[in-house]
Amino acid sequence: MTSVWRLVRARWGRRFRSALRWWRGSLQVRVLTSTLTIGLVALALVFAYVGQRTADGLFRARLQQVLEESARSTQQAQNTFDSATATTGAEVQQLLSDVTSAQHNAGSGGREVFLLRAPGQAVSVQAGATATNAAYVDLISADLKTATSSGGQHWQSVALRAGGRLEPAVVVGQQVTVPVVGTYQLFFLYPLQAEQDRLDFLLRTLALGAGALVLLLGSTTWLVTRQTVLPVRRAAQVAERLANGQLTERMSVQGEDEMATLAQSFNEMAESLQDQIRRLEELSTLQRRFVSDVSHELRTPLTTVRMAGEVIHAARHDFEPSVKRSAELLSTQLDRFEDLLADLLEISRFDAGAAVLDAESRDVRDVVVRTVDASVPLAERKGTWISVVLPEQRVVADIDPRRVERILRNLVVNAIEHADGTPVEVTVAADQHAVAVTVRDKGVGMTSGEAQHVFDRFWRADPARARTTGGTGLGLAISLEDARLHGGWLEAWGRPGRGASFRLTLPRRAGIRLQSSPLELVPDETQEQAAPVAATRPRSDPAALPDWSDADQPAQEVR
Repeated sequence: MTSVWRLVRARWGRRFRSALRWWRGSLQVRVLTSTLTIGLVALALVFAYVGQRTADGLFRARLQQVLEESARSTQQAQNTFDSATATTGAEVQQLLSDVTSAQHNAGSGGREVFLLRAPGQAVSVQAGATATNAAYVDLISADLKTATSSGGQHWQSVALRAGGRLEPAVVVGQQVTVPVVGTYQLFFLYPLQAEQDRLDFLLRTLALGAGALVLLLGSTTWLVTRQTVLPVRRAAQVAERLANGQLTERMSVQGEDEMATLAQSFNEMAESLQDQIRRLEELSTLQRRFVSDVSHELRTPLTTVRMAGEVIHAARHDFEPSVKRSAELLSTQLDRFEDLLADLLEISRFDAGAAVLDAESRDVRDVVVRTVDASVPLAERKGTWISVVLPEQRVVADIDPRRVERILRNLVVNAIEHADGTPVEVTVAADQHAVAVTVRDKGVGMTSGEAQHVFDRFWRADPARARTTGGTGLGLAISLEDARLHGGWLEAWGRPGRGASFRLTLPRRAGIRLQSSPLELVPDETQEQAAPVAATRPRSDPAALPDWSDADQPAQEVR
């Protein structure tokens, strides 16, 4: 039973979720269901109100008629008893039967008549009760008899069974005085089925009218919403094609109403967007061509200047101190200028769509260790300790080693630059579909807004901050393009005073679409607080990294 219940619940759950998605995905369905729901609620309230008011009106009118008729009948019966000459029990019994029959025949609506002895009567002459239908005597309750004994006219609603169904009725009672035997109670049973039939007919008529009104309301709502939704749906389809690059798509203009005005305005907007996009594309093409041409044209004079600079730099020991310093600055700036030209050329390749991924199956751990090894001299100068955490198993992925090494070099150098002497942590992890590398520093950090712009070209969080490593401002932008070329992610997180974290996630095989990353981007601060890192630099040499040429000798952590 449990498994059957789970199966039924799952099946109906799927149907409910499917219906909910269908309802949420269609404006016409939502408007139609909302209108019908409001209409049904309003009609139900009107139906209940009209039915209740009609039932009360019919019942009160009939009750007033019944009370007046029973009062007249009771007075007639009392007059008959007052003029009677019966003295014996048999004569009184016959008198009671005659009065009962007379009142039954004189009444309207097929009423039943009962003459019952009043409670507490004790007489010497014996006379029994009479009734036109003894089966209904039990409908007269003890409370009604007691109330009638106190005098006056009293009534009570009852339900009588006739023809296998229950029908509404009302019992009216009043006391009469019978010769010789004393006080009797005269009851009249009036059926109200005729009034109930009229009420049922009225309710059926109202229900049919309400059903027709609901159909009319639903049809009208569907027609109106269809006339409104169809142009909007066509506009959405055209907008989707425009977003996919089909800039020649336009809406059809029909008529002169508001929808036609909307279509015309939409077409004018699309025309303007197409013109602006064309101009931007031309401008972007000219800009990329200009950057590429300038970068290539600067190669020749830069080579000449580089050769002259190397000659001057090699002979700097024979110069005066000021000239010697100038020769050193010239060599440094030439290096930076050359890096800038290389980055500009690389960016121009990405913009032109000419970047090609030279992928091969490689162990990502080797690339990470080689990158960290190359960054150790800079870490020594900055007083930064680099720790590397690697998995024990090989982490093989289809990557372009040159591009991945450039990404990691930019991340590690950037972390050392902003660590302010605090440790830098490099962590590698992998799962079945992806491999991830995080570079974490605990330096100055950055805000969440700065983390969103850190991959922008030439963007700097603090323009006044000194650059001691000669960055070009394009490293992270190129790294992001390299990651996208692999089909991977490059993300950043940071908080002021708590450092920053960069995460590179790459698919292990070409064609895999990433759904998650093996490493968390946001660091676990509880573990960092539980195991604080010493602020002083360790005595061991950061350059003393193990030889990772043999991939069969892994270690969990390299410091």
